[in-house]
Amino acid sequence: MTDISLLGWVRALDADLPPGTRPGRVARVDRGRLTVLTGDGELRAHPAAALLEGSGPAVGDWVALRGELAVAVLPRRTAFTRVVAGRTSAEQVVAANLDLVLVVDALTTAPRLRRVERYLAVAWGSGATPVVVLTKADLCDDVPGALLAVAEDAVGVDVVAVSSVTGEGLDAVRALLGPGRTAAMVGPSGVGKSSLANALAGTVVAATHGIREADGRGRHTTTARELHLLPGGGLLVDTPGMRELGLVDDAGVDTAYADVTELAARCRFRDCAHRTEPGCAVAAAIDDGRLDPARYTAWRKLQAEAHRQALRSDARARAAEHARVRALHRSYRSQPNRGRTTLHP
Repeated sequence: MTDISLLGWVRALDADLPPGTRPGRVARVDRGRLTVLTGDGELRAHPAAALLEGSGPAVGDWVALRGELAVAVLPRRTAFTRVVAGRTSAEQVVAANLDLVLVVDALTTAPRLRRVERYLAVAWGSGATPVVVLTKADLCDDVPGALLAVAEDAVGVDVVAVSSVTGEGLDAVRALLGPGRTAAMVGPSGVGKSSLANALAGTVVAATHGIREADGRGRHTTTARELHLLPGGGLLVDTPGMRELGLVDDAGVDTAYADVTELAARCRFRDCAHRTEPGCAVAAAIDDGRLDPARYTAWRKLQAEAHRQALRSDARARAAEHARVRALHRSYRSQPNRGRTTLHP
């Protein structure tokens, strides 16, 4: 029997658990089948038909179990959510009920600041606390310099350099993952997430491949999101590499760019476009070197992207409502003697 608080259960969820059910935490989703962790161990469960509407349960979700049937998804505390890759505006929950989001990038090349900023914006919007983890420190000639470059850009975020080969920095990451605390690793393919998961777990929980000679990057190996229990009592979600990370909304953008938003608040005019307006604090900071113009441009780009997604989401909601109304009309018209009055002689 396992104390379910070690799986991340919080007492606030007690009131949301339907009578006659017990809680389980989703560790993996495979074509509608759920691998669930419970106080009695791991089991395979089927989601009830009602749970398959929409996106369904996600890794990290708490579900209410009645036998081997998951009958409800309990309210999420946090969720790392993105827009599904491709020509769509649909949203996808990558992992739920997280305490930390580990934004992972590799030190095999110069820090990719714009990419890290995008992940941080989504991580802040999730409700969890982001941490930047720079892997493959053993392959970097100037780790302090890389750390400084990322730390200056990742405002208010801890930055840790690690090596799954030498063990450098692993204790710092383990210290973040106390008993019952859940983190998800997110980042593009080949940055060392699977190797980091194995190093933290102390055993092979994720397959890894070697480094490509062409560019020094690892090959993508993780194909499904999975929740792992760590020896120290923490929980870690390993995720596949993401080719695209589209913003669902602007919830975390201003936090990720706190320095830029603070400057924007000092502009003389509240509707300042930060171009040629007099008294623009943003333009002044760019001119005197306090703000990297590329960082400002990235901020505006993510704001615009989040705004477009909000418009698409509204349009999708309107289209769904119109389709519902049309279906009602078709159903009404198909009924015999609809609304007719029969006159009897």
